[in-house]
Amino acid sequence: MQNNADANVSPATEIKDEATAQQALDNVGGQGLGDLSEAAEGLTQGDFNAALPLILNYVVPVFSALLILIVAYFAARLVARAASAPVRKRVDETLGRFVAKLVFYTIMVFALLGVLGMFGVNVTSFAAVAAAAGFAVGLAFQGTLGNFAAGVLLLVFRPFKVGDVVTAAGITAKVYEIDLFVTVFDTFDNRRVIVPNTAIASGTIENISHHSERRVEVNVGVDYTASLDRTREVLTAAAESLRESLIDGEGRGYQIVLLDLGASSVNWTIRFWTKADDFASVKEQLTFAVKNRLDEAGIGIPFPQMDVHLHQTE
Repeated sequence: MQNNADANVSPATEIKDEATAQQALDNVGGQGLGDLSEAAEGLTQGDFNAALPLILNYVVPVFSALLILIVAYFAARLVARAASAPVRKRVDETLGRFVAKLVFYTIMVFALLGVLGMFGVNVTSFAAVAAAAGFAVGLAFQGTLGNFAAGVLLLVFRPFKVGDVVTAAGITAKVYEIDLFVTVFDTFDNRRVIVPNTAIASGTIENISHHSERRVEVNVGVDYTASLDRTREVLTAAAESLRESLIDGEGRGYQIVLLDLGASSVNWTIRFWTKADDFASVKEQLTFAVKNRLDEAGIGIPFPQMDVHLHQTE
């Protein structure tokens, strides 16, 4: 019986609550209109005190809110600049800009929520609505947000920087700009390539220009009839001809290595350490020197070939 009574009373209670809420809104609106009409009537009669409630209840809070937002704006800019300055100086310019924007908008959001609380807005409900809206936006822009997250990772961990030559996302090019959503490359034939950050962060990144020294390798195959000792002497002379470009030291210098016995040639490799900036030119010069030295020594570089022997049977 008690449950039935509750069920019968509940709809009426809900209607009463809605009516009460509506009545409260009407009272607020009516009070505002009443204060405005009283102030206008008092001003027409020369009674300036009649406008005092209107000023205290509406004008002062509005100007206070504007003053808070203005102060918060300049304070946010100052704090954002102070927070991003060390990052720009010691880490990266792009990461510094990201930190500045993050600090600025965080302060402004808190200031806006504080102003809304002054006017009686339920900030908790606002936060819940904002969270729901953020979730919906996140689902709609999950690809863009993924690029954003990947951009933050690239800026924080810094596998490469602007000016480096890298191989990433299937291309080899020079890094022009690292943004929060994309990375911009300039290829060696002067093409501009813009790659989403997720394509870079989700794959293997090779930073070609990270180290100041690199090892050049030139492989060559010679005739089986050539003497191994004589071949080593010739290849050593080719490497020595580029000594001005050589970097000596432990684990550096050059090495002449006998690799293997191939199908139609004896295979060698010349490993030559040089500056990373000179890599391409040194490799070309070393290849040129190896070919010329082998030709001068009469050591041939055979083509791949197959010997076929025919036997006649009676």
